[in-house]
Amino acid sequence: MAPERAPRRRRGGSAHGKARHWGPGLLLLSPSLVLLAVFVYGLIGWTMKLSVSDQHNALPSQGFVGLKNFTALFTDDINDRFVHSLKNLLIFTVVFMVGALVMGVLWALLLERGIPGEGVFRAIYLFPMAVSFVASGVVWRWLMNSGTGDQAGGLNRIFADLHLGFLENPWWTDPHWGMAAMAVPAIWQLAGYVMALFLAGFRGIPAELREAAQMDGATTYRLYRHVLFPQLTPTALSVLIILGHMSMKMFDLIMSVSGAQWITEVPAVYVWQTLLTSDYAKAAAISIVLLLLVAIVIVPYLIYNNRVERRS
Repeated sequence: MAPERAPRRRRGGSAHGKARHWGPGLLLLSPSLVLLAVFVYGLIGWTMKLSVSDQHNALPSQGFVGLKNFTALFTDDINDRFVHSLKNLLIFTVVFMVGALVMGVLWALLLERGIPGEGVFRAIYLFPMAVSFVASGVVWRWLMNSGTGDQAGGLNRIFADLHLGFLENPWWTDPHWGMAAMAVPAIWQLAGYVMALFLAGFRGIPAELREAAQMDGATTYRLYRHVLFPQLTPTALSVLIILGHMSMKMFDLIMSVSGAQWITEVPAVYVWQTLLTSDYAKAAAISIVLLLLVAIVIVPYLIYNNRVERRS
């Protein structure tokens, strides 16, 4: 008599088995999911609701006005204040990202080539990351003193003492390129972070690639241009995303250096000043615009990263 065969299990299992499989993980993640839902997405939803309301003072809202608050930012805003803050943000972002990227890559190249005292230089470059934007902003407020001549202070005083008076300038108080000067403290503070990312990228490239290129007779320039730098594309993309979203939300550094000034106002500072006047709907509308700007930067990166992970 042939032995009885054990019954085959159904593919996918029962619903009870699936619950037992996913249940512990969901239970473990549930506190974080609840906090994320309430304090991130919940507050974003509340801000979006407020941005389409007519609550322009401390009194309760009387109804919704659609996109009127958003169009008013670009058409009815006094002295085009919001457009002015966006222009300042654009200048700050471009100078900050280019400066931090160039300085970080140069430092990473120097350390990657192997210089004496690498550990000391690495610590010096990374030290600004440990300082808050508020603390560094207070120092840079003194360094970028706009006084010249006998009234010079900070960097202008150093230039004067070194007989380099032609380098004295008004820094962030200049009406034309003041926001470019405002990016200098941010570059100083985050160039070391960029250096650390690129240095890790260089050290993560297999040695076989270098050896193969050198055996083929590649010069140092061709080695970096055609072999090493193409391997750092994901690192460069990550750096651009990180610096881009940080610059768009910049508030504490600007407030520490210049305070609430028209000449250096960016949307984050404008939101804070609008809230002080209890114009909640307008402040919410500015916040949503900022959120959209950050999403424009981050969402394409997330899509690209997701596609790369699926291919691998």
